[in-house]
Amino acid sequence: MKKAFYLSSCSTCLRILKELNQIDFVLQDLKVNPVTVEQLDHMYAFTSSYEALFNKRAQKYKSMGLKDKSLSDLDFKNLILEEYTFLKRPVFLVNDNLFVGNSKTVITSLKEYLSNE
Repeated sequence: MKKAFYLSSCSTCLRILKELNQIDFVLQDLKVNPVTVEQLDHMYAFTSSYEALFNKRAQKYKSMGLKDKSLSDLDFKNLILEEYTFLKRPVFLVNDNLFVGNSKTVITSLKEYLSNE
């Protein structure tokens, strides 16, 4: 299974998807269809950390004063479920592998994995 969690309004997500245009991903626009508890728990199984799935660059992270608070892993989970912008993106679920975020390292790893499939 190949699934991509992204935002259609995010130019970075769209650029990365365009780079991967030869791959048929099932796309889930987080603004239209937010991540479910089950999907988030499945992602957690790969990372063992909700914080690793959390987008600390989200504007709401700063505006809500969250950067000045000590948050537990459960807090990160609940925040992601409450607000779609808190999920680090894009997230690619490919077979039994998870690729989270838009760093060059993550995208390079994803491309290498896909080319060896």
